[in-house]
Amino acid sequence: MRLSLFSVLDPFPDADVPSRDRLSEFVDLAGAADAAGLEAAWVAEHHFVGTGLCPSPPVLLSSVAARTRRLRLGSLVSVLPFHAPIQVAEEYAMVDRLSGGRLNFGVGSGYLPLEFEGFGIDPATKREAFDRALETILAAWRGEAVRAAGPTAVPTRLGVRPVQRPHPPLWLAVQRREAIPFVARRGAGVALIPYATVEGIDELAAEIREYRAALPPGATGRASVAVHVYAGPHADRARAALQRYLDSRRATHSAFYQEKVRRDPRQASAGTIEGAGFAVFGEPAEVAERLREFEAAGVDELLGIFDFGGLARDDALASVTGLGRVWDPRSR
Repeated sequence: MRLSLFSVLDPFPDADVPSRDRLSEFVDLAGAADAAGLEAAWVAEHHFVGTGLCPSPPVLLSSVAARTRRLRLGSLVSVLPFHAPIQVAEEYAMVDRLSGGRLNFGVGSGYLPLEFEGFGIDPATKREAFDRALETILAAWRGEAVRAAGPTAVPTRLGVRPVQRPHPPLWLAVQRREAIPFVARRGAGVALIPYATVEGIDELAAEIREYRAALPPGATGRASVAVHVYAGPHADRARAALQRYLDSRRATHSAFYQEKVRRDPRQASAGTIEGAGFAVFGEPAEVAERLREFEAAGVDELLGIFDFGGLARDDALASVTGLGRVWDPRSR
């Protein structure tokens, strides 16, 4: 199982440093991940709300590319209904070029009502828009002529294509279990956020088995799973930060997590999330050992959320470095 970094860039200010630059902090954290031997750095796309501070992952990932040498660079996710597909294809092709072929392309259809309202998009149209956009992007990356929306658009080919052929590896984020076979049939990797959707690691393992069972013949698949992680001597700080993070998710209309809490109010507690195994805090060797439970559940890549809920920058950096020092991928 590989270990990676994932950040939603939630914008909690430190009480003593109200002007924290979360974008620069992520670039520094990715540099630490590169030096520590982690597999990849992934970043979420969010707009308008207090959920995350990165409206343009390709811009941020290009900055990370300039600071790193081997770390893979992932979007988790590019929200396709919010953008013109040809523009997405061009911008992420640039990231793959500038990084020497290190792009991981994660996509999704969006889920926060305030973001759809901000863009003036009817959420009922998102599935059709997602499917059309993804088809266009992959065709453009293969070198095919594609057409933008609009009556005057003409077929055109990209001037810049990705290094990776026929296209960078693809992940689809899933929060509804019924979508898992759809992802698998595409042969794409699946990205799961279990703290917001499932009750425990056994249920997560069942989802991964369902995913693998639906993969096309010969496809290996990749299951990437996000977990809050802190490796260091101040677990109390991480627990307080996790509670702030969970509170923010309920306040910003994160529908899947809100529904989970509605069914079971205990899920609003950081202690419940940690008890279920979806937050792992402790000294580096202890954290590394406990994360092996995810490998047993079929996880290929553990996406460590190291910076969350206003956790101090130095704590997050030390956590990445400390866990990377003791981590052994033991590839399955």
